[in-house]
Amino acid sequence: MNFSKVLSNKTFYTAPATKQLFKSAFPNSGKVVDVNNTSNSQITFGGKKNMLNATKYTAKATGIVAQRRYGSYASGPGSSKVPSFGGYAKSDAEGSTDRSRVFSYFMLGATGAVVTAAAQNSVHEFLVNMAASADVLAVSKIEVDLAKIPVGSSVTLKWRGKPVFVRHRTQEQIELSRSVNVASLIDPQNDADRVKIPEWLVVVGICTHLGCVPIKDSGEFGAYYCPCHGSHYDYSGRIRKGPAPLNLEVPDYSIDGNMLTVG
Repeated sequence: MNFSKVLSNKTFYTAPATKQLFKSAFPNSGKVVDVNNTSNSQITFGGKKNMLNATKYTAKATGIVAQRRYGSYASGPGSSKVPSFGGYAKSDAEGSTDRSRVFSYFMLGATGAVVTAAAQNSVHEFLVNMAASADVLAVSKIEVDLAKIPVGSSVTLKWRGKPVFVRHRTQEQIELSRSVNVASLIDPQNDADRVKIPEWLVVVGICTHLGCVPIKDSGEFGAYYCPCHGSHYDYSGRIRKGPAPLNLEVPDYSIDGNMLTVG
């Protein structure tokens, strides 16, 4: 190892233990001084004498600056001083501001929770008041005794403020409705998809054009005719001619024996 380029007032290298060898290893150093005047104790190192694990000699620096290639380091006086972080610590005023901000956030959150709970109760009460009353719910469904409707006739009922047509169809009307070419219809729909029992047709009596009420047993197809703009419906309530774009609406209903329940 070449120590000739090392510059230091003290060395901490494993170096030769004799003054002559130290001087030859550090030719650029100043006067070599024995720092403790102890005997040149020698140990065997790798089978060679005159080598110690540390040198006891020192020399003054000559002022020649060279690149340090090999070295070991040891802490000196003052080198382990802990830096001050006082500049990062908050002052009493800043700490007080933070505590005040936390309290403000807490009060804001608590107020928001109270307001939200009050608003929820208000909305709930509003919705309850807006809900249909018991008497309204009672008329949301109507029941009709089908035994009182003769074959071939159509009656008009009132359900939720709208007219409902209930027709007791004849066998001829049923077969005529089934024989229609569905592909030729304005609003294609099979007759079987519009009735639950072939003998009974139940539809909302409002024209799908502009909301007029059609006339029963009228029009080119014998079932229903809208006098407002000339829409014609067949015995299945399907639009066959005129400006109406859709078939008459089929409401939600059920038939249990002779009892029809709409709604």
